[in-house]
Amino acid sequence: MISTAPPDTLTTEFCLRLARAWATLVRRIDSALGGHHGISFSDYQLLLNLQRAPGGRLRRVDLAERLGLTASGVTRSLLPLEKIGLVTRQSDPRDARVGYALITPTGAELVTNATTVVDNISRTLLGGPGHAQLQATSDLLGQIAGIGR
Repeated sequence: MISTAPPDTLTTEFCLRLARAWATLVRRIDSALGGHHGISFSDYQLLLNLQRAPGGRLRRVDLAERLGLTASGVTRSLLPLEKIGLVTRQSDPRDARVGYALITPTGAELVTNATTVVDNISRTLLGGPGHAQLQATSDLLGQIAGIGR
């Protein structure tokens, strides 16, 4: 436990541990998803956001905001997923400047199957903390990421 450290050191230590935990999580999930489903954890996050969106579609700029990426970063991420039929592009008939990313039925099925893998790895890595501890940590991570502001 790191609670005996001075507050400034404690916050730094928390950030360092968070970065290491993130790297471990990504490495494990990337390996499992790549082996079973042929996608990365980043691909999974993108597809999951589309699946959760109304109608399975989001404007590319909104998807970028949700993922913490630039619009061009999302466009680069979407290209290989489009090529393998997991997402498609859709234009807005009223505004040619607006482009949507739309999850395909194949992409939605893959996300549903991949979620089981991600859930299993998440439970294994977390080792069973209580609901209150998970909620408090989730709230803190949301605060760091600017979610819910």
